[in-house]
Amino acid sequence: MKKEQVQDANEFKDDLINEEPEADVASETDSFTEEVSEGASDTGTEVKRLQDLADEYQGRALRAQADFDNFRRRTQKEKEELAQYATSKLVTELLPVLDNFERALVTTPSSPESEAFVKGVNMIFRQLDGVLKSEGLTAMETVGQPFNPEYHQAIMQVESEEYEEGIVTEEVQKGYLLKDKVLRPAMVKVSM
Repeated sequence: MKKEQVQDANEFKDDLINEEPEADVASETDSFTEEVSEGASDTGTEVKRLQDLADEYQGRALRAQADFDNFRRRTQKEKEELAQYATSKLVTELLPVLDNFERALVTTPSSPESEAFVKGVNMIFRQLDGVLKSEGLTAMETVGQPFNPEYHQAIMQVESEEYEEGIVTEEVQKGYLLKDKVLRPAMVKVSM
């Protein structure tokens, strides 16, 4: 009898076990479907939010890269300009020396004793002028040219029958260019 009772109890348990999972599976499936359908709308918005966030970060990264590239180019350009015009300060300070050499050579006495001295000073002047030209220094040609405020500094207006209005008639102090940049504008008189 015990054997039959145990067997009946086992069958009853099997029936319960077999019945419960079907009921539980159905209820769990329904609740999972509800969660998935709710989650689908949550997941869709979450995916969209994450995509927008990823797009924003990608845009920031691209802007940062572009800023870095611009910085690198600008720095390279500044280095090149610095190398190109590194001597501009020294050349600017030597311009008055060059002017004084020119003045000295214009006012030289014409005695036979000073001829050797004048010749030596002239050689030194040409040597200095050659060194400055090798650095890119060039004197401006101004007389007879139209007045240009980028290259000329007008100190006086004069009446002239020889030149039209706005033309440089006389150069008071030479102007110089260092490569393609104005180092010192020429002081000029302009016709009116």
